[in-house]
Amino acid sequence: MKGSQRLFSAFLLVILLFMATEMGPMVAEARTCESQSHRFKGTCVRQSNCAAVCQTEGFHGGNCRGFRRRCFCTKHC
Repeated sequence: MKGSQRLFSAFLLVILLFMATEMGPMVAEARTCESQSHRFKGTCVRQSNCAAVCQTEGFHGGNCRGFRRRCFCTKHC
């Protein structure tokens, strides 16, 4: 009987520790908004070129995406 109480207590302690680490501090995650670049011309090959053009448009960065390799600008919204 005493052994099962110890086992139950240890199990409960592990569960509480797991729940405490999962809860953690609540931090709001920023969403990322995307918009196709209006100034980028041609096929998007290098991410750095796309990001540079997007920064001139007021965005934080940019990525080459899709089958047609278009430049999409990103920012936190």
